[in-house]
Amino acid sequence: MNWFKLLSRRQILWGAGGLLLALVLVLTGLALDDDDDGPVPATFTTKMSLKDTAMALGSTGKAVARELGLPLDAPKGAPLESLGVTEEQLAKTIHHLLGHRDSTLKYWLYAALSVWGFVFLVRIGRPDAAGKKGKRRIWYPRRIYTAALLTSVIGAGFVLGKSPNPMEGAVKIFKTMAGLYPDPVAKVLAFLFFLGLAILGNKLICGWGCPFGALQELLHSLPILKKQKRKAKPPFRIMNGIRAALFVAVLLVLFGVLGGRKGLVLYHYVNPFNLFNFEPESISVLITIIASLVLGLVIYRPFCQVICPFGFLSWIAERVSIYRVRIDPDLCDDCGACSLACPSDAAKGLVKRDPLRADCFSCAKCLSACPTDAIRYESVFRTRSRSASSGDRLSSPEPGGTAHRMRP
Repeated sequence: MNWFKLLSRRQILWGAGGLLLALVLVLTGLALDDDDDGPVPATFTTKMSLKDTAMALGSTGKAVARELGLPLDAPKGAPLESLGVTEEQLAKTIHHLLGHRDSTLKYWLYAALSVWGFVFLVRIGRPDAAGKKGKRRIWYPRRIYTAALLTSVIGAGFVLGKSPNPMEGAVKIFKTMAGLYPDPVAKVLAFLFFLGLAILGNKLICGWGCPFGALQELLHSLPILKKQKRKAKPPFRIMNGIRAALFVAVLLVLFGVLGGRKGLVLYHYVNPFNLFNFEPESISVLITIIASLVLGLVIYRPFCQVICPFGFLSWIAERVSIYRVRIDPDLCDDCGACSLACPSDAAKGLVKRDPLRADCFSCAKCLSACPTDAIRYESVFRTRSRSASSGDRLSSPEPGGTAHRMRP
């Protein structure tokens, strides 16, 4: 309530507008959501061919063949029973493929969460009437972020299921290139949707929308093992090296360069989003889920930083994100307060101007930590410097002088 009372009229309008837009997006998604994803026969039998099965599922013969453990070049017109497929194996495969059908409503919910996160970070998190340094403790209240995370976990996760999600958005691009999906345009657009949200605000979709990322964030924020959590920051270059190596290995295996079996997707064996369908599907997936959540108590978003392919691609995209955490070098005294507040090494890398710094998930924890008011969440196009005495405002350059560029 102290935070809300210190919001200016303009900020209240921004907040109300952000909530209204988020609500409109969700309602639009509900209105446009169609549970009918195409004709699906009541019964699949092994007397059907790969081609018939794929057409009924809106998939490709290669994708069905891969799920059935058949070579991608298996005859598409032959009955499945002649290829050695059992009824039990077919039923399990159909169940798996239907579980990957996208809920269009989730895209709208992702957009709504990202819009609200953007308004909070850029416009209303820091009340205009709380500009004095002594009131930093009420900036960017955690309850609002926590509410968004819970909405993501419950709504975009357990209610609407595992698909779509940012990880699948990245994986399906490459699966389409391998011939496992018949609609490349739709998969490209889905990936660009997630990537666009990540570029608008630094990994905004990862920090505010992704349900498994949100679940890890909530666990890491629990008030247990607090002292240990502050020390649990494994070297980012090692974690990112594993993530990059896994990404390359997945591509080499998918296209048959390694293993000689084109179409095998290694990420399927470590996909934690199966949690939201209550179907681990394999021991390796169950281990991934448990390990990510347990380690998430002491290590910040371990799955995101070590495995997630979209996490890797959006980390690269951070270099061109429009809104992000930025530091004014004229005000920064390198005290380390933001690095201590940051759950990863992102703030530390930003202060040190490390070009390969850790992922920033726009969690806002660093934004109220700086004693010199050197850190803000703002556009990269804002180039004027803040003076220490200017409070909340950016100072104009001296007459005849040159504006100072913010540290990106």
